[in-house]
Amino acid sequence: MKIDFNKNGDGLVPAIIQDAVTKNVLMLGYMNQEAFDKTQETKKVTFFSRTKKRLWTKGEESGNFLELVDIKNDCDDDSLLIFVKPVGPTCHKGTDTCWNEENTSNFGFLSQLEEVITQRREASDSSKSYVASLFEKGINKIAQKVGEEAVETVIEAMDDKDDLFLYESADLLFHYLILLQAKGFTLKDIEAELVKRHK
Repeated sequence: MKIDFNKNGDGLVPAIIQDAVTKNVLMLGYMNQEAFDKTQETKKVTFFSRTKKRLWTKGEESGNFLELVDIKNDCDDDSLLIFVKPVGPTCHKGTDTCWNEENTSNFGFLSQLEEVITQRREASDSSKSYVASLFEKGINKIAQKVGEEAVETVIEAMDDKDDLFLYESADLLFHYLILLQAKGFTLKDIEAELVKRHK
């Protein structure tokens, strides 16, 4: 890997630290050649501390190491993207990230949809909300709807109309998200179960 440590005149390149699983950015540090080499050797991310003027392995005092998964350099060879497995919180203030964010999985629009379902459930206005009306009818009705949508998805899967298959698949997933919440779970719980099974 070619890295231009001399480009900025101080022998340092920025190193963006990203969780290899959640893809969340955890922190930003700086590396010189020696820090880069030590990171590769120990598989624990090491920076050059501009404050302490020395190499600094993240977690050397707290035990909250950043275990190396992979390193990529950018198109100009003057910055690094480092994928890690964090052991504990990353920030020295005790938070998951240096931006005071939780380092949890985000499923894009599906996570937004989970939030909407939660809001509709809490609003409890079944006259205006289909979601609220399902929660009002209870777990049996919600489970029944998931079953109906699953059957419709299977029927469309055996046909050659992809648009109808996708439509029914969306219905199934939407109602499944409602069922998950009715049982007190979210997609993160399903992800955790799948991770346990992964070999």
